[in-house]
Amino acid sequence: MTAMGMKPIGRKGMGMRGTSMKTCLMASVATAMTLMATGSVAAQEKPGFKDTPMLPGGQWRVHDADRPAPVVVAPAATPGGPPADAVVLFDGRSLDAWKPDRIAWPIADGALTIPSRAKSGGENNLVSKQSFGDVQMHLEFRSPNPPTKTSQDRGNSGIWFMQRYELQILDGSQNPTYADGTVGAVYGWKPPLVNASRRPGEWQTYDIVFERPRFAADGSLARPAYVTALLNGVLVQNHQAMLGTTIWRQVASYKAHADAAPIQLQDHDSPVSFRNIWVRPLPEAAIAQDLKKDGK
Repeated sequence: MTAMGMKPIGRKGMGMRGTSMKTCLMASVATAMTLMATGSVAAQEKPGFKDTPMLPGGQWRVHDADRPAPVVVAPAATPGGPPADAVVLFDGRSLDAWKPDRIAWPIADGALTIPSRAKSGGENNLVSKQSFGDVQMHLEFRSPNPPTKTSQDRGNSGIWFMQRYELQILDGSQNPTYADGTVGAVYGWKPPLVNASRRPGEWQTYDIVFERPRFAADGSLARPAYVTALLNGVLVQNHQAMLGTTIWRQVASYKAHADAAPIQLQDHDSPVSFRNIWVRPLPEAAIAQDLKKDGK
């Protein structure tokens, strides 16, 4: 015993201890390698089944392990903002994505506003430089406040998909007008399911899915255009078929056209304002489930 009452560890003791530590380390490494190998195999095995019934179409089984996972799209950090795959048409700063018929729509405080025709010299629609077919669209608008006119002359504008198919913008707050011309209407055809309009001067939101028409090789209509729209988060059009190119006081009809065309914001000589405009071009798979074979 030493003065402290403990027996010193000799070389032999240290050797045994070192051997024991070495053995434990080797065992730990072997265990880790086994776990890594097992994990690698598990990672390669896709969740799902290969013995379930075939789904309609004969390509995939129910819960098919080999069916491709959906593409990841990062959503916006804030509600209503553009997701990662969006085409931003107006971010509050620039009109680079648009061309006016006459003069530029002025931008102030992150919003663009339709100028008066007294300044522009006539009808002055805003047309996107890029063309689109099937799209998801987000747009925010504001009717002028205080309102100075009534019916179709109060807060009137419109979203013209492919410069042909209009979803109406109007001040719908305590503003009587014809039903198929109020805000949320497929203009001249289908009134909105409900009036979900906010008061003049308040920002409002449109979230829209537009599906372009399909035409057969001979130019005949194979499938009409469809629109689904939510106004301020409320459904106002539910996969509604459109009659054709919007026209005032007449029945709309179709004429064959290209698969893509610009989006147009209408000038109706009312100082409607807009902000936060973006679209997501949709793949064919988004609507392919009900396409006819002779459509394109």
